[in-house]
Amino acid sequence: MKKNAIEWEERRLRGIGHIRDYPWFKERHRVFPALFEDRQHKKIIDLSAGVGCAAARIREYYPADLVCNDISPTCLKILGEQGIRTVSFDIDDQEKPFPFPDNNFDTVISLVTIEHLIHPEHFLKEVHRILMNEGYFYIATPNYAAPEYALKLLLSGRTFHDPMFSEESRYEFYSHVRYYTYKTLLDFVRSFGFAPDSVYLAIPEGSARYRALQSKSRFKAFMYRNIMRMKHRLLAPRFASEPILCFQKKQVQGRPKIRKVVL
Repeated sequence: MKKNAIEWEERRLRGIGHIRDYPWFKERHRVFPALFEDRQHKKIIDLSAGVGCAAARIREYYPADLVCNDISPTCLKILGEQGIRTVSFDIDDQEKPFPFPDNNFDTVISLVTIEHLIHPEHFLKEVHRILMNEGYFYIATPNYAAPEYALKLLLSGRTFHDPMFSEESRYEFYSHVRYYTYKTLLDFVRSFGFAPDSVYLAIPEGSARYRALQSKSRFKAFMYRNIMRMKHRLLAPRFASEPILCFQKKQVQGRPKIRKVVL
């Protein structure tokens, strides 16, 4: 993780003192804990949990022991004020292992984090180490092969994130150090001893962006939601802008089919 990662995160969070003030609630947060299905997780860690958009929903709706990791002072403060247990350590420091024993958690969550890491190999090795055998690993990152990203690049000639556009885009331009696709992430994570189980595709429903569209035009929001639902149902996950991949810590032979779930 870049040395100025905290600086950029704190700058992005300036003026945000509570989770209700957070303007970037995404569909990837909304689908938790529904995507846990019937797996009966007992001990969960959310790595680089941010202000706790997903963690707050897990804490409220799912009976499990939950701990969140982050290094941003603002994120840790907001997580703590929600009553969520926190532990602060740099997940990208390849000189230090995560401060947990082997096989300590049955569930690890990592949402839009791996694209910020300079040492993703260290990160995935440590996730594998702290995860119990047959435990589950949920990971998401922007899929830059998706039409939402690829067409913009092709048609405009501009990079995925524009430092001259919005504050959010500027943040992503400076803080992202890797650009994954669905297939790249799938193969990369699998190479560290994880077996892909499922992929979750979230339709527009509860995100801040969708609610803003809905407040302007219910018809446009309705059409957008149904177009995205059809896209997710008909097309392969490699066309989704932010699929959430679920892996299991186990060895398998060959390449088993990955189950697609639209939520």
